[in-house]
Amino acid sequence: MSFSLFRASVRKAATAGSLPRAQLRNQLRISIRKFSTPPPEAPAPKSNTTLYVGIGAVVAAAGAAFYSFSDSGTNAVKSGVQVAKVKTNFVPTKEDYQKVYNKIAGIFDDAGDYDDGSYAPIILRLAWHSSGTYDKESKTGGSNYATMRFAPESQHGANAGLNVARDLMENIKQEFPWISYGDLWTLGGVAAIQEMNGPKVPWRPGRVDGVQAQATPDGRLPDASQGADHLRKIFGRMGFNDQEIVALSGGHAVGRCHSNRSGFDGPWTFSPTTMTNDFFKLLFDEKWVWKKWNGPKQLEDKGTKSLMMLPTDYVLVTDKIYKKYARAYADDEALFFKDFSAVCAKLFELGVPTEQWVSPEPWIMKNVEEK
Repeated sequence: MSFSLFRASVRKAATAGSLPRAQLRNQLRISIRKFSTPPPEAPAPKSNTTLYVGIGAVVAAAGAAFYSFSDSGTNAVKSGVQVAKVKTNFVPTKEDYQKVYNKIAGIFDDAGDYDDGSYAPIILRLAWHSSGTYDKESKTGGSNYATMRFAPESQHGANAGLNVARDLMENIKQEFPWISYGDLWTLGGVAAIQEMNGPKVPWRPGRVDGVQAQATPDGRLPDASQGADHLRKIFGRMGFNDQEIVALSGGHAVGRCHSNRSGFDGPWTFSPTTMTNDFFKLLFDEKWVWKKWNGPKQLEDKGTKSLMMLPTDYVLVTDKIYKKYARAYADDEALFFKDFSAVCAKLFELGVPTEQWVSPEPWIMKNVEEK
């Protein structure tokens, strides 16, 4: 039985009330450690061989292949491998990017005891945070330059703990040096959503790697301690409307907060490694009270005291406009998946000039089980 089918069946059983929540959590945690089998290695195409040999020759022979930039004594190398890629006449195909997708998906189950047994949620967070810095007025930020590689952006409070995800993706980058970090990280977000039983998310390559001077200032990502007006300001700066804000918030169906990172602590749902509309259902179905502890203000479910909601989550049911969308998603998972797919595709393309895309239309990447 496939992992996706098992997860789906467990979720249906939970919905019907046939599984206690504690038992559901245990089954999901155990199952995710068994779900992923590394894909068989495909023979490397001749074009890739040409790429790797050519990259080594170009990089070793000519420093002119790099564009360097000095910022306060720190040298940042811009798109050196990408320049080498052009010089070797290597043009990656959709199949080449699918191999990267498969390799990313193959590491999710290597998490062991990390969080809930999967790296997928933190890889999704990396894609989200590296894209969500976009400013539509100044046309800065977004996924194009992957500037979270540089301080101080990498050290912003909202990005605490994402060194784990960046290190994991660096291993993938070493195996596929021709892919830009922006393409790699956003493709990782797509893989995370799809492999966690979520919807297909349209994606296409074309991002380039930037330099330290293009790193974004602190404060462009949401502050979870704030309210509805803050969400509209932050997401409005990126170009999102109220419906899209609520749909994106549904990403909190997966993952958890850590007290040693954001200060907040706990998962949002009972199945933090499976994409569902449970985040919205729980907002309406559970009784939420302020948690009594020494950390920042957050809510906990009154029944089990094992789940949490952030102040910016709870405004989705207290703000009248947000509430109507949240209720629609709580009642209809298919609707949520459709809108979540669309808004994630938009998020991951923020900041990328149209002329950079290698394909006029986004691609749909295959799940590992579809190979």
